[in-house]
Amino acid sequence: MNLQAPATPAQPQLPEIRDIAPPVDVFPWPLWMLLVGAFVALLIVGLLVFGIIWYARRRPAGPPPSPRMIAMRELELLRTQVATLDPYAFSVKVSDVLRTFIEAQYGLRAAHQTTPEFLAAMTESREFSEKDRDLLAHFLERCDLIKFAHIEASSTDSAILHERAVAFVQGARA
Repeated sequence: MNLQAPATPAQPQLPEIRDIAPPVDVFPWPLWMLLVGAFVALLIVGLLVFGIIWYARRRPAGPPPSPRMIAMRELELLRTQVATLDPYAFSVKVSDVLRTFIEAQYGLRAAHQTTPEFLAAMTESREFSEKDRDLLAHFLERCDLIKFAHIEASSTDSAILHERAVAFVQGARA
């Protein structure tokens, strides 16, 4: 008799356990969908920009500045030049501003007439009060003395001319 230990059934070999594979990066949309989406987005942004620019250009502009506003702006610029600009050059500039204002505001040919011609035309107009006529006559007389008679003038004379021009523009009736 053979006394051997009973045979144990053979254990089946188990497959080798491998590590988990890393996740695979799979993009959810195909490339053509991305390109179409980008094109549509750019198209929408382009149309918005075009619409904004079109609206801004078509929007009505505000009213143009009045002759009084233009004259006051130019006189303010001249105020800074009272002390630095030669009195002759200053009187030419301030006279031009005032004559241009009168021409634009009242339709008189102030910029194209001599002082006596302009003052004669001004007396026929009902637009000016006696105070306006006197102020303008003194202003133009002083400017003419500086421009044509070349009298000695200083920055104080320029300041006085500037004050008279501002007073006339502010006091003139619209």
